[in-house]
Amino acid sequence: MGELGRLGLVLHPSRDVGEATDVVVDWAARRGVTVCVDERDRARVASAVPVPAGLLTTCDALVSIGGDGTMLGALRLVADDPRPVLGVNMGRLGFLVEIELPELRGALDRLADGDVTVERHSCLRVTIGDQARVAFNDLALSRSPGESTVNAILTIDGQQYGYYRADAVIMATPTGSTAHSYSAGGPLLSPSTDAVVITPVAPMSGISRPLVLAAGEHVEFGLLPDPGPNAHGYRGLLRGDVPADDLRGGEQIDGSTGGLRAGGNGSGGGLHTSGGGPAGGDRTSGGLRDGGYDEGAGFPDEEHAGRPAVETDGQVVDHLEPGRTVRAELRPDAGLVVRLDVRTHRQRSQAKLSLLDLPLLPDQMRELLPPHVRDQLARRELP
Repeated sequence: MGELGRLGLVLHPSRDVGEATDVVVDWAARRGVTVCVDERDRARVASAVPVPAGLLTTCDALVSIGGDGTMLGALRLVADDPRPVLGVNMGRLGFLVEIELPELRGALDRLADGDVTVERHSCLRVTIGDQARVAFNDLALSRSPGESTVNAILTIDGQQYGYYRADAVIMATPTGSTAHSYSAGGPLLSPSTDAVVITPVAPMSGISRPLVLAAGEHVEFGLLPDPGPNAHGYRGLLRGDVPADDLRGGEQIDGSTGGLRAGGNGSGGGLHTSGGGPAGGDRTSGGLRDGGYDEGAGFPDEEHAGRPAVETDGQVVDHLEPGRTVRAELRPDAGLVVRLDVRTHRQRSQAKLSLLDLPLLPDQMRELLPPHVRDQLARRELP
């Protein structure tokens, strides 16, 4: 890392970050470093140089003050020309951010001296029509309230792979694999892996297992074509009224395995024309039930096909209409995260992730602590 002459601040939009910005400004004045801030935040850091948000990319490094959401915003800001980003935790758990407020001054010294490790993170390049988006955590197609499930076709490198009928479908980076995808039962991906995982949320039919893909594979999601009330398409396939090779798009389905292409979805998550259902259902004369297809529910008619929300890093950026698609691919090394102690940070993150799996309230979790630690916490809370 080169000389640190300009330092950009990215602030949580509403949280009080004054104590942290005071530390940064005071440190920068002593070291002869110029501090820049988004012009919309000029009143929050009066002594900083206000610049348009786009010009923060000209800084030598950024300091994100907030939580993981603020950190993701900082990474997205400089994704086209990555800059090191130091995260200061003013939030709750903080998986991406590493530094607590008492550690900030020392962390800035180490950043200026180049005594840090830069951790490289991948991002998703998302295209929706003529819109281009960046996501460091995940892309999600989510059911809109009051509308139908997400009924989407997955295409990989131009070949239709299968379909989803679920409350949501999440495509996550290794960083995002600890977030919503993990909550939906997806696997954790190593930060050093150039891969993505696609995880359905509450699948009712179609692909029902997480799918891991390599960085070079191009992914596209589109809404299912008009399912209609007739016997054609996926509905007819499930009912056995049309041959497997008559599926729209001409994809041959191996009825013996349920796979939608050679080496594809397999017996666990594909379309089954006999035997067990794709999401734990069983076959009846009316189709699949208990989470799968049934004659009464079936696929929605076109006017009820729904407009799933398209989310990047948890923010709704669009709604998918019939005929439109969402494309995504992984771009390695798009984010540079500053680490002071990689080993300790990973140990802390692992512990935090394990705590999320415990069905305990904060007061209940205190009972797991040693008595002397509980006493220390109680003394801190005294007025």
